[in-house]
Amino acid sequence: MAGASSVLEDGTVLSRIDRHLYRLEAVFALVGGLAVFALMLLAVVSVGGRNFLNHPIPGYVDWIEQAMPLIAFIGIAYCQRLGGHIRMDMVVGRLEGRSLWAAEFIGTFAILALMLLMVWGSWAHFERSFDWGEPFWSRDSSLDIRLPLWPAKLLVPLAFAVLGLRLSIQLWGYARAFLSGTGQPVAVPLIEDVSTTAAREAEGVSGLENDAAPVGE
Repeated sequence: MAGASSVLEDGTVLSRIDRHLYRLEAVFALVGGLAVFALMLLAVVSVGGRNFLNHPIPGYVDWIEQAMPLIAFIGIAYCQRLGGHIRMDMVVGRLEGRSLWAAEFIGTFAILALMLLMVWGSWAHFERSFDWGEPFWSRDSSLDIRLPLWPAKLLVPLAFAVLGLRLSIQLWGYARAFLSGTGQPVAVPLIEDVSTTAAREAEGVSGLENDAAPVGE
């Protein structure tokens, strides 16, 4: 599985593109987090309305279905940038240098090929749902309160397209690392060992403690 990772930056074109895309990915991840929070509030209101007013929120399940792409897919590129997806490091973790970057390039290329197919398939699924001539531009809707389904279906190819851009940047980074032989490439997640991760977390905790300490101490 994936461990903690860090992404190096410098003044190259690759690193600048990486940072610009990271801002977009962070916004998407924030939207996904807000969607989770909104669903939590929706559940509280719906359960409270059912128990105290005998009137839950109409279409509660429909709203959950609409929000699922926000929860499941919108932050997928953000997680890829940080190296947070589940992966097997038993083989790759033993490699180093050009052999490591070659293995990472091959794995990332395979994921990118899969994502391109997913973008194509999910976009076709969206097109079957969207129609300018239909009410709310939708050929299908949810079962209870008839919410149009095309907005939720559009989010899937959008999220996969952003992930495709992230994978393309990482392919560029791994290719540069392979050609140059560097051990510290930019714009790719560098997996940290346990000791480095522990030291980073201890540094963060001690920094918080120092900020919280009284001025007179």
